[in-house]
Amino acid sequence: MCVTIFTQEFNTSVSPTKLFNASALILDSHNLVPKLVPQSIKSIEFIQGDGGLGSIKQTNFPEGSYFKYLKHKIDDLDADNLMCKFTLIEGGVLGDKLESISYEVKMEASGSGSGSVCKMTSHYHTKGEFVIKEGGINDGKDKALGLYKLVEEYLLANPNVYA
Repeated sequence: MCVTIFTQEFNTSVSPTKLFNASALILDSHNLVPKLVPQSIKSIEFIQGDGGLGSIKQTNFPEGSYFKYLKHKIDDLDADNLMCKFTLIEGGVLGDKLESISYEVKMEASGSGSGSVCKMTSHYHTKGEFVIKEGGINDGKDKALGLYKLVEEYLLANPNVYA
């Protein structure tokens, strides 16, 4: 098995705490994300646990989507330090080349004093000797960034939520 690591970060004018509380696969994503992108995500539900350590969230896609579902396991959750680690453990996106994908997400205050920086590190655990190239995951990275941007827009338009 090979592990390939990619990092990405983006800046936002939303506070780190608000972004963490609302963001994908963190505290309230199971409620917020299907409302923001119902054409892409049918539902997100806990199939094990209640959102804490060891919980498993299943993301269900609408009929006719390329994939039926994804399952993520919450490996570490530190709300005080605005950090979460989770692993994609099951779903069509893994295909026959990937064992799992683990993520580390950290929200930090931006250096300018307002807003935040979201830092994400992805660890792609491949099967056998397969080596993943960054070009092969750009679509997924773009979709993740797009989702964060939708959450950002929602939070800016609704300043009293997740306060």
